[in-house]
Amino acid sequence: MDQVLAGKKIILGVTGSIAAYKAADLTSRLCKLGAEVAPVMTAAAQRFLTPLTLQTLARQPVAVDLWDEANGWRPGHIELADKADLLLVAPATADVIAQFANGLAPDFLSSLFLMARCPVLIAPAMNEKMWTHPATMANVATLKTRGAEFIGPEEGLLACGDEGIGRLWPVEGIVDRVVGLLRKVACDR
Repeated sequence: MDQVLAGKKIILGVTGSIAAYKAADLTSRLCKLGAEVAPVMTAAAQRFLTPLTLQTLARQPVAVDLWDEANGWRPGHIELADKADLLLVAPATADVIAQFANGLAPDFLSSLFLMARCPVLIAPAMNEKMWTHPATMANVATLKTRGAEFIGPEEGLLACGDEGIGRLWPVEGIVDRVVGLLRKVACDR
């Protein structure tokens, strides 16, 4: 298989959406393309998917707790942020988008976001009413002005049974966007 992402370090932030299970497929596909995937899961994400799943697929430890710094003296969120070529948050909930937009850092992922100086790609997944709420739209606009890129969400049947916009963008589309972003960054250097 073509190793188009060989040598690239991608932090995959996974948040508490029912779409969190798709992070396993995303991790697998990115690793097959040669990327080193460092999974980071919020506490809410762990209600939908176990860290062991992503750890096995990524062959990397999964960061889950800002206060679990047993490996060395340097805080993990700082070390990961400094090494990252891309921060991908998929799925991203309205809560995490709000934390990012407002500079809140209550956990590992949001603290890492504030440290990251690499490109950021956010793939939202939530109920349509949450996605279209003026607060969420304002938070998305704020993050876009700060350089974050978004992919999705798409329309379709939502986990709650509603039809509308809010589904996580298809995994293959997210992977294609990651490849495109990292190629663009390489060309800009």
